[in-house]
Amino acid sequence: MTALPPDSPVRPTGPGPVRQVRPATEGWQQQKDASGKPLLQFASPKRGKPPVHLADLTPEARAARTKELGLPAFRAKQIAAHYFRHYTSDPALMTDLPSAGREELVAGFLPQLLTEVRRLQTDGGDTIKFLWKLHDGALVESVLMRYPGRITLCVSSQAGCGMNCPFCATGQAGLTRNMSAAEIVEQIVRANALIAAGELGGKRADDHSMERVSNIVFMGMGEPLANYARVMQAVRVMVAPQPDGLGMSARGITVSTVGLVPAILKLAEEDIPVTFALSLHAPDDVLRNELIPVNSRWKVDEALDAARNYFEKTGRRVSIEYALIKDMNDHAWRADLLADKLNARGRGWVHVNPIPLNPTPGSIWTASEKSVQNEFVRRLNDAGIPTTLRDTRGKEIDGACGQLVATVEDEAAAAATP
Repeated sequence: MTALPPDSPVRPTGPGPVRQVRPATEGWQQQKDASGKPLLQFASPKRGKPPVHLADLTPEARAARTKELGLPAFRAKQIAAHYFRHYTSDPALMTDLPSAGREELVAGFLPQLLTEVRRLQTDGGDTIKFLWKLHDGALVESVLMRYPGRITLCVSSQAGCGMNCPFCATGQAGLTRNMSAAEIVEQIVRANALIAAGELGGKRADDHSMERVSNIVFMGMGEPLANYARVMQAVRVMVAPQPDGLGMSARGITVSTVGLVPAILKLAEEDIPVTFALSLHAPDDVLRNELIPVNSRWKVDEALDAARNYFEKTGRRVSIEYALIKDMNDHAWRADLLADKLNARGRGWVHVNPIPLNPTPGSIWTASEKSVQNEFVRRLNDAGIPTTLRDTRGKEIDGACGQLVATVEDEAAAAATP
């Protein structure tokens, strides 16, 4: 292999044609701390909090708040039924509430949290990306996808992200703020209202599944476990039976993380059997330190030990997310190392989801060759690790993994949206 300049993103790993592309930002600069390492933001910047909403409160707190207003406690349950069962915040539709003071009562429990700025559709109308403006002007996105037998919503948990991964568009501007539990839940309620209005395409004649969001993936903007308390309040609302919540199955909710080990251990103690996903993307610390900066705090083995602990505590199989990047992390030896590390912690506890990237000519962040991708998957399966290539919906509208970010166009549209 010919000599390479010292600053080249490609480095040889030995004799022969094997190439190693190093992670590097393209078109933006990573924020660095005083030691020169990528800056990690765990604390949310102080900004004005969103108004308190029904979904931020426990059923008991909702009833207490109603009594404070001099009204019977069951009024809170009536409002909750409209919101969680009929997906409306419109007082005009809540005719079971007394007309006198109805608007003020509803506004107090259901303040507006999200304003739709724009929506983009692809895949024949069965994939929709939403851009939402929060009360303070911060922008977040969510992606709604219909599959045979289920409807999945990819939700955001933070405006921006503080994990500073070089491949992820969301983290380029850092962390704006944590989202409230209600802001997270409102993404689902608004999606359900759209589905109920018949605005999500792709329904097949032989699909008899319920017409509402059945699956949630915390894979939109933000690191969910860095906003732990609010994410867990949102999850409790999702799984609470109607009318106290959305009545969803915990098994249909996937909480992902880049590897915040203390929070993974805490999640295992919650007694809410959500699906847990670890965004690993590399099995070795040398590469993962550059690819996932939080690996400087908690190494690959620590993250995998915490993931295995989640399985032991909950009995729920763990998902390993692994974006395949050409000549960066798709080497056959890395598939073997990943299999060895997973099998060393037992069998039957884990499933690997390799994620194909978009082919991007001229970029280091581009798709693996098909033959390399297939070999990576084959090696894992042959080692006894169940492995399935993940469907990456929404690539054409920048709605796939790592693509969610507010653009200059989005900000201009948001500025024009009251």
